[in-house]
Amino acid sequence: MLEKGNSYSKIIVADEQTVNRIAEVSGDRNPIHLDEDYARQSVFGRRIAHGLFCINAISMILGNDLPGEGTILLSQNFRYLQPVYLGDSIEVTVTVAECLPKDKYRLRTVCTNEKGETVLDGESMVKWKAGRTEKD
Repeated sequence: MLEKGNSYSKIIVADEQTVNRIAEVSGDRNPIHLDEDYARQSVFGRRIAHGLFCINAISMILGNDLPGEGTILLSQNFRYLQPVYLGDSIEVTVTVAECLPKDKYRLRTVCTNEKGETVLDGESMVKWKAGRTEKD
């Protein structure tokens, strides 16, 4: 059973392999993510990870850890506050902010870098029932 305040965190690294896989799967081949020479000329001064980097990590937690198996994502809302640079270690934290009727939950989603800066702040609305399987 989920309760307000339940939380789960995981650290992920924005490495070359992950960024390349996101580009392949999403089709987003923006050179800001893939070309160091191009990125050096940008406002960021170096390559940054796709926005999907943090979103994917949140999705991984929702489906596997909190709430976990059987989670149905209803909506998400995010604000990107800082770029995620290649090599950054990002702590992704999902916290139950509110337990709602009909097995729905409002979850706070926050990603912070190794400097303690929030890079993404948002929330996800999910439906989840303890003990439910895909066949239920």
